[in-house]
Amino acid sequence: MTSKVAIVGAGLVGATAALALAQKGFAVELVERQPPRLNRGGLGVDIRNVALSPASRTLLNSIGIWPAAAHYDRMVVWEQWGGSRLEFSATEVQRKELGWIVEMSPLSRDLWMACQASRDVHITLGDITAIHNTDDQVSLHLGDGKVITADFLLAADGARSTVRRLLKLATVQTPVNQVALATVVKTEFRHQHTAWQRFLVDGPLALLPAPDPHLCSVVWSQSPETGQRRMTLDDTDFLLEITKATEACLGQVQAVDQRVVFPLRQQQVKNCYPHPRILLIGDAMRVVHPLAGLGVNLGFEDVDQLVKVASRQQNLAFPDLWRRFARQRQARSRAMIGTLDMLKRVYGLGGPGGTLLRNTGVSAFNALPALKRQVMIEAMGLGPLSSPD
Repeated sequence: MTSKVAIVGAGLVGATAALALAQKGFAVELVERQPPRLNRGGLGVDIRNVALSPASRTLLNSIGIWPAAAHYDRMVVWEQWGGSRLEFSATEVQRKELGWIVEMSPLSRDLWMACQASRDVHITLGDITAIHNTDDQVSLHLGDGKVITADFLLAADGARSTVRRLLKLATVQTPVNQVALATVVKTEFRHQHTAWQRFLVDGPLALLPAPDPHLCSVVWSQSPETGQRRMTLDDTDFLLEITKATEACLGQVQAVDQRVVFPLRQQQVKNCYPHPRILLIGDAMRVVHPLAGLGVNLGFEDVDQLVKVASRQQNLAFPDLWRRFARQRQARSRAMIGTLDMLKRVYGLGGPGGTLLRNTGVSAFNALPALKRQVMIEAMGLGPLSSPD
C-alpha cells in the first residue's frame, strides 16, 4: 500500500516535494503556518529571489510549474585587488542559458496554488508543537489540538526547522560572521543577461539580472557592522557606494529599492535520516552561503533524488530505504559547505600574497577549459556529483 506522507514546510522545496510525490500517487498532508504572500518592491520586483539551475527548471517543469524568469547566459567574476577575472558562457557547455533568476514570492504562490488544486495534496495550517514517532506511524501535534498521522514525515521547514528542534537533532555550524544586504537596483546600462559578481575583501557582491534589462537584484555579503552602516545610508549615498563597489560595470546605479539585511549561516544537520519514518531535506538539512546561488538548487536536488527512490518503493518507511540517499546528500552538503567556506577565505585574503595566489589560480583555471566546463556542468546540477546513480 502507498505511504501517506506528511510534509512540514510549504516553501519552494516542500511544496515541490508535495507535488512531485502526489504525481507518483502518494497522499500528501502539507503543513504550513500560513499561505505565502506576493511581495513586490517599489521597482516592481520581489527583493527576494533565487538563481535556478537547468536541473531545477527540469524538476519544476515536470510538475507543471515555471514562473516568469530572467535568464542569464553569462557570468563574470572579478575581485577588488586582482587583475584576472573569470567568465562563464552558456556556449561553453552548448546551452542557451546558464540559469534563471526567479522572484521568490511569485514562485511560492504558484506552487501553493498548484498544491491547493491537487486532489492528492491536503493543506493544513498550523504550528507543530510535538512529534511522536513509533514503529507504525508518525504523529504531528498542532497548537490547535489537531493531530496528523502519517506513515512518513518529510521535514522541509527551513533553516530554523521546527521538526529538527523538536527532535533535538544536532547541527554542525561553520562560522560565517557575515550578513547579506538584499535589494533591487536600476542601472544606467543593460545587464546583458549576465550575472555579475565582484569579490570584495569584506564579502562578495552580486548583480543578478531581472526581466527588465535595467533592473538587477543585489545580494551583497559583508560584515555585520558594514551591513548596519549601509542600512543607515540615504539612497544617494548608497547608490554612490554600490556604483563604486561594482566598478560601474553597468554604469551608474540610478535607483534603489528597499534594503533588507539578514544574517548568513552555514550549517548541516548531523543526521538527516534519524528514524526510518523521518527524513530532512532542503534548508532543514543544510544551509549554505549564498555566494554561488546554490541553496535552493541543492534542495531541489534533494527532491529529485527523493522522487527517484519513491518511484521504486511505495512503502517510504521500508527499513534503511533512505540510508544511501542520506549518505549521498550529506556528503554533497559537506562538500558544498567546505568549498564555499574555502572560497570565502581565499577571497578574503588581503595583501600582495593573497592577490598573487588568486590571480595565479584564476589564470590556471582559465587555461583548463575541460575543467572549467565540468565545474559549470556541476553548478548547473547536470553532473554526476549533483545527480549520482
